[in-house]
Amino acid sequence: MTASFTAVPTPLEIARQTRRAARTLAVLPPAARDGALMAIADALENQAAAIVAANEADCAAAIADGLSNALYGRLKLDGVKLQGAIAGVRDVAKLPDPIGTVQLHRQLDEGLILKRLTCPLGVLGVIFEARPDAAIQIAALAIKSGNGVILKGGREAARTCTAIVETIHQALATTAVSPEAVQLLTTREETIALLKLDEYIDLIVPRGSNEFVRYIQDNTRIPVLGHADGICHLYVHGAADQDRAIAIAVDAKTQYPSACNAIETLLVDRAIAAEFLPQVGRALQAKGVELRADEAAYPPLQTAGLTNLAIATDEDWSTEYTDLILAIKVVDGPDDAIAHINHYGSGHTDAIVTEDAIVAAQFLAEVDAAGVYHNCSTRFADGFRYGFGAEVGISTAQMPPRGPVGLEGLVTYKYRIVGQGHIAATYSGPDAKPFQHQDLPPHGDTP
Repeated sequence: MTASFTAVPTPLEIARQTRRAARTLAVLPPAARDGALMAIADALENQAAAIVAANEADCAAAIADGLSNALYGRLKLDGVKLQGAIAGVRDVAKLPDPIGTVQLHRQLDEGLILKRLTCPLGVLGVIFEARPDAAIQIAALAIKSGNGVILKGGREAARTCTAIVETIHQALATTAVSPEAVQLLTTREETIALLKLDEYIDLIVPRGSNEFVRYIQDNTRIPVLGHADGICHLYVHGAADQDRAIAIAVDAKTQYPSACNAIETLLVDRAIAAEFLPQVGRALQAKGVELRADEAAYPPLQTAGLTNLAIATDEDWSTEYTDLILAIKVVDGPDDAIAHINHYGSGHTDAIVTEDAIVAAQFLAEVDAAGVYHNCSTRFADGFRYGFGAEVGISTAQMPPRGPVGLEGLVTYKYRIVGQGHIAATYSGPDAKPFQHQDLPPHGDTP
């Protein structure tokens, strides 16, 4: 008897399947897409124990392989973190439908009506290191926005991602959304092949280290949404409430140090450095943070008896640690701080602590970053915290979408014109009829 087997589809075949499923998904009514999301949330909840067990196996293997602390923090998916991701799926289902929004409604001439309407991008390729909860967030956003998605997690998260996507497939099989709308790749070779499929993939979203993101950007012709670095700053101005500044600094560095929105550099005004640095240094050292101080910041930190302290080098200002390490520099006022941030920053998220409204306004206007904050932690740079339900990633590009990217970054638009036998010749030549170009209400009765 000849043994039977199921051939594993190639990345090209997977991309074709996803494209077909995405075209069907794009025209489903909102209730069908939202129903699919609620089915996914219920299925993930029912399979939570199995998903957490798969993650525990991934974490054990990662420890044995010597995975870095930063990646391990992203890899770990315990019950609490999983429940947060499931809540995010339900939140996405409750968001307004991003498809079919009328952005422009204009009468070009009597009976000749132009509309610009939002529509899905098509197929997303999302490649991420470690964080398996990203698979949940991104699948939810893709389905809500009518896009197919091909996921590729890191090998360190293979068991967890497989358990998650299998659960999503089981849920989608009971809905109007084809399970082929959400696919999973598992090998590096598949990733390399995916980057070449520009005929089928409309957007690549890489999530991971700066080296990882730069590799993706350098090896594909497909548009890439992402950021290569997360070098975030906190500037403590001379007019800062120092207790508030300490709490913000500790949160921004230690609440989740492996996140891309954690601060890597603390800038402190010279006017308050001698008083403020010992206080914030002790608070940070209590959380296990290693401090790397410039020549002006080092003496007051050393005088305070801090032991986890070293002299900063030029390399520290341009390093994303994703760990409990913080560079500290003394600056001569807002202009100096802003110049440092705009030179060394990655355009991700930067914050100022001050009670001076004029200085705060200058900082918010002049710092070139996707997120600029006043008197709060940089850790708020997150799609869930912005009310997007979740995020597909964070973009530091100047062109939109910028910052945490939710549904609005996963739709494009098309122009639709409805006429009554109109021809272009009517509007050209010596006897050309003029256009009316009359804007109409977005949801008027006109076609």
